[in-house]
Amino acid sequence: MPKIYTKTGDRGETGLGNGRRVSKDYLRIEAIGAVDEVNAWIGIMQNSECKIQNYNSKFKICEWLKEIQKDLFIVGAIMSQSKLTMNVAIGERTEFFERAIDTLTNELPPLTNFILPGGSVTGAAIHVARTVCRRAERRVVSLMKSENDESLAPVIMYLNRLSDFFFTLARFVNMQAGAEEEKWIL
Repeated sequence: MPKIYTKTGDRGETGLGNGRRVSKDYLRIEAIGAVDEVNAWIGIMQNSECKIQNYNSKFKICEWLKEIQKDLFIVGAIMSQSKLTMNVAIGERTEFFERAIDTLTNELPPLTNFILPGGSVTGAAIHVARTVCRRAERRVVSLMKSENDESLAPVIMYLNRLSDFFFTLARFVNMQAGAEEEKWIL
């Protein structure tokens, strides 16, 4: 990338990885943008979480977050190439999330009610990342349906499990910070 600006998008179009020009409100661009937002929220999490907590060596949270950021760049690249198959071991990554969720859950008190998003600043940021991840998942589902593109199914599975991971991570970070979970009771 010689320059950050190319002026080719000044009229509301952008390019996909396959060279095709599309409108910036095209569903595929919406999905890619939502995934990019998740990645940016992970950057916020890392900035606040990885510099202040001392339990990361046990759980490798900062390493996990960095790997997720790399995964999300791959996911964005895959989505920019219409009908491109997944070239990352997405099943392995999904299983990783399941193991990480189980590991963190073992450290947490049982969940008996819905909880309000919040707690510590980092915990709240993780909850925002979780909701943005759910939005990205919905956008990819819409894209898969509108373009009949089953190659996106692994991306949906990945994003679904990632948002579950974020929920558990937010609870864990809040517990470590001493921020009590606020239960939602009707």
